[in-house]
Amino acid sequence: MSSSVDISFDCLPLRTVGRLDVPLDASPKFREKCERIKLAIERHGSHNTYYLHQAACVFRLTNRDEVGMLEFRFEGTVFTDASDQRTERATLDVELVRETCDWLTEPVVEWFHEAVSRAAIVEFDRYIAAGDLSRAEERLRQLQTQADEQGGYLGMYL
Repeated sequence: MSSSVDISFDCLPLRTVGRLDVPLDASPKFREKCERIKLAIERHGSHNTYYLHQAACVFRLTNRDEVGMLEFRFEGTVFTDASDQRTERATLDVELVRETCDWLTEPVVEWFHEAVSRAAIVEFDRYIAAGDLSRAEERLRQLQTQADEQGGYLGMYL
């Protein structure tokens, strides 16, 4: 049986974003994403902030996906404490993308928007505890070093 909450995301430590300009040849979708990341940095800064993207959260209210499943997409910023060991809060844009609840009402959907944020905070704490945060930062440092060695170019959209 699946868990009652499935959550997944990609994480971009905002302190690793070196440039805020969007590549001239960027696709419209990539350009929009770059603008959202830039706005997150402007609003929240880059210290102890992480941008979650390509993120999804699925709640299962029954033991059958055909009945009682809610699927959300989300994107936004999580904030950690000064030592990067605990998630303090999240500012996320949440969207319901699919559901199998014929009893669903708008107030319940709004309540689940908050539940997605809380689930993301719990999952980000698990992400930190698993060491994924430090591995993600190391991968980004390696990519930055490689880009610097190659004059700033790693390939299209990188």
